Amino acid sequence: MEMFVFDRREFRIPRFASVDAFATLIAHGEYSGPTRVSCLSVEPGGLVGEHPAVGGQLLLLVAGSGWVSGPDGVRLELRAGQGVRWDPEEVHTSGSETGFTAIVLEGPDLEIFGPAARGGDQIP
Repeated sequence: MEMFVFDRREFRIPRFASVDAFATLIAHGEYSGPTRVSCLSVEPGGLVGEHPAVGGQLLLLVAGSGWVSGPDGVRLELRAGQGVRWDPEEVHTSGSETGFTAIVLEGPDLEIFGPAARGGDQIP
């Protein structure tokens, strides 16, 4: 077992006109193609500017709250415990008035599992 800290804010995100947004690469692997896991920190008032998803992408808020938008620019509010998935090349942006921390998964063939049925089901 190896414990580690993933909220290190190792890299400032300079692209896409992003403001006060940082990422930390957590893990990578290859199943049906390259997959990357990162920790994303968006400071209060920060944003990750509009850009296309490089592959399938999941944004999972683990702390704080914020918003996301797709190509139509309509903002949807998110809070810790909620997430969003974008298809490859789907244009999107995210930001926060109060700040958030999220786990980001990027890679091909990412699918969202629905809520597990209650009663002894195993993780698929």
